Amino acid sequence: MIPESQPSIMVIDADVLVRHVLAEYLRTCGYRVIEAASTDEAAAFMYEAGLTLEAVITDAQAPGALGGFAFARWMREAHPEVDVILSGTPEKSADEAANLCDQGPHLARPYEPQSALDYIRRLRAARTRII
Repeated sequence: MIPESQPSIMVIDADVLVRHVLAEYLRTCGYRVIEAASTDEAAAFMYEAGLTLEAVITDAQAPGALGGFAFARWMREAHPEVDVILSGTPEKSADEAANLCDQGPHLARPYEPQSALDYIRRLRAARTRII
Protein backbone atom coordinates (compact mmCIF):
# COMPACT_ATOMS: atom_id res chain seq x y z
CA MET A 1 0.00 0.00 0.00
CA ILE A 2 1.22 3.47 -0.88
CA PRO A 3 1.44 5.84 2.09
CA GLU A 4 -1.02 8.74 2.36
CA SER A 5 1.88 11.12 1.74
CA GLN A 6 2.22 9.86 -1.83
CA PRO A 7 0.63 11.97 -4.58
CA SER A 8 -2.99 10.95 -5.16
CA ILE A 9 -4.76 10.77 -8.50
CA MET A 10 -8.40 9.92 -9.15
CA VAL A 11 -9.32 8.02 -12.31
CA ILE A 12 -13.00 8.21 -13.32
CA ASP A 13 -14.17 5.90 -16.09
CA ALA A 14 -17.15 3.57 -16.42
CA ASP A 15 -15.06 1.19 -18.55
CA VAL A 16 -13.46 -0.99 -15.89
CA LEU A 17 -10.69 -2.20 -18.21
CA VAL A 18 -9.62 1.31 -19.22
CA ARG A 19 -9.82 2.51 -15.62
CA HIS A 20 -7.94 -0.46 -14.18
CA VAL A 21 -5.11 -0.42 -16.74
CA LEU A 22 -4.46 3.28 -16.18
CA ALA A 23 -4.80 2.99 -12.40
CA GLU A 24 -2.38 0.07 -12.18
CA TYR A 25 0.14 1.86 -14.37
CA LEU A 26 -0.03 4.99 -12.21
CA ARG A 27 0.40 2.86 -9.07
CA THR A 28 3.57 1.31 -10.48
CA CYS A 29 4.80 4.88 -11.01
CA GLY A 30 4.38 5.63 -7.29
CA TYR A 31 0.97 7.28 -7.20
CA ARG A 32 -1.86 6.53 -4.83
CA VAL A 33 -4.84 5.97 -7.15
CA ILE A 34 -8.53 6.20 -6.35
CA GLU A 35 -10.79 4.59 -8.93
CA ALA A 36 -14.38 5.65 -9.57
CA ALA A 37 -16.87 4.30 -12.11
CA SER A 38 -18.98 7.48 -12.11
CA THR A 39 -18.85 11.11 -11.11
CA ASP A 40 -21.28 10.33 -8.29
CA GLU A 41 -18.86 7.76 -6.89
CA ALA A 42 -15.96 10.19 -7.30
CA ALA A 43 -17.78 12.96 -5.43
CA ALA A 44 -18.71 10.53 -2.64
CA PHE A 45 -15.07 9.46 -2.25
CA MET A 46 -13.99 13.08 -2.03
CA TYR A 47 -16.51 14.03 0.63
CA GLU A 48 -16.41 10.84 2.69
CA ALA A 49 -12.68 10.29 2.67
CA GLY A 50 -11.64 13.93 2.66
CA LEU A 51 -9.24 13.17 -0.16
CA THR A 52 -6.43 15.48 -1.10
CA LEU A 53 -5.83 15.04 -4.81
CA GLU A 54 -3.16 16.29 -7.15
CA ALA A 55 -4.97 15.31 -10.33
CA VAL A 56 -8.18 13.84 -11.72
CA ILE A 57 -8.48 12.05 -15.05
CA THR A 58 -12.12 11.73 -16.05
CA ASP A 59 -13.82 10.35 -19.11
CA ALA A 60 -15.74 13.16 -20.77
CA GLN A 61 -18.70 10.79 -21.05
CA ALA A 62 -18.49 9.51 -17.45
CA PRO A 63 -21.88 8.59 -16.02
CA GLY A 64 -23.33 10.36 -13.01
CA ALA A 65 -25.51 13.27 -12.06
CA LEU A 66 -22.89 15.71 -13.36
CA GLY A 67 -21.33 13.73 -16.19
CA GLY A 68 -17.66 14.04 -17.08
CA PHE A 69 -17.67 17.58 -18.47
CA ALA A 70 -19.74 19.07 -15.67
CA PHE A 71 -17.65 17.23 -13.07
CA ALA A 72 -14.47 18.65 -14.62
CA ARG A 73 -15.94 22.15 -14.52
CA TRP A 74 -17.01 21.70 -10.89
CA MET A 75 -13.56 20.39 -9.92
CA ARG A 76 -11.85 23.35 -11.57
CA GLU A 77 -14.10 25.81 -9.75
CA ALA A 78 -14.30 24.11 -6.35
CA HIS A 79 -10.76 22.68 -6.26
CA PRO A 80 -8.49 24.87 -8.41
CA GLU A 81 -5.44 23.25 -6.83
CA VAL A 82 -6.31 19.93 -8.52
CA ASP A 83 -5.28 19.40 -12.14
CA VAL A 84 -8.14 17.98 -14.22
CA ILE A 85 -7.67 16.04 -17.45
CA LEU A 86 -10.61 15.05 -19.63
CA SER A 87 -10.30 11.93 -21.75
CA GLY A 88 -12.54 10.76 -24.52
CA THR A 89 -13.03 10.49 -28.23
CA PRO A 90 -13.24 13.76 -30.14
CA GLU A 91 -16.47 12.73 -31.85
CA LYS A 92 -18.34 12.22 -28.58
CA SER A 93 -16.82 15.23 -26.88
CA ALA A 94 -16.87 17.91 -29.58
CA ASP A 95 -20.21 19.50 -28.72
CA GLU A 96 -19.55 19.70 -25.01
CA ALA A 97 -15.86 20.61 -25.36
CA ALA A 98 -16.65 24.16 -26.44
CA ASN A 99 -17.68 24.94 -22.86
CA LEU A 100 -14.32 23.88 -21.46
CA CYS A 101 -11.88 24.49 -24.31
CA ASP A 102 -10.09 27.29 -22.48
CA GLN A 103 -10.08 25.52 -19.14
CA GLY A 104 -7.73 22.61 -19.52
CA PRO A 105 -6.20 19.69 -21.29
CA HIS A 106 -8.01 16.94 -23.13
CA LEU A 107 -6.51 13.47 -23.53
CA ALA A 108 -7.86 11.90 -26.73
CA ARG A 109 -8.63 8.19 -26.78
CA PRO A 110 -7.16 5.80 -27.36
CA TYR A 111 -4.18 6.80 -25.24
CA GLU A 112 -1.29 4.99 -23.62
CA PRO A 113 -0.98 5.12 -19.82
CA GLN A 114 2.43 6.79 -20.26
CA SER A 115 0.72 9.66 -22.12
CA ALA A 116 -1.58 10.23 -19.15
CA LEU A 117 1.37 10.19 -16.76
CA ASP A 118 3.30 12.63 -18.95
CA TYR A 119 0.29 14.96 -18.96
CA ILE A 120 0.05 14.84 -15.16
CA ARG A 121 3.76 15.55 -14.76
CA ARG A 122 3.63 18.53 -17.14
CA LEU A 123 0.63 20.00 -15.34
CA ARG A 124 2.22 19.55 -11.92
CA ALA A 125 5.51 21.06 -13.13
CA ALA A 126 3.69 24.08 -14.57
CA ARG A 127 1.77 24.54 -11.32
CA THR A 128 5.02 24.38 -9.33
CA ARG A 129 6.61 27.07 -11.53
CA ILE A 130 3.61 29.36 -10.97
CA ILE A 131 3.75 28.97 -7.19
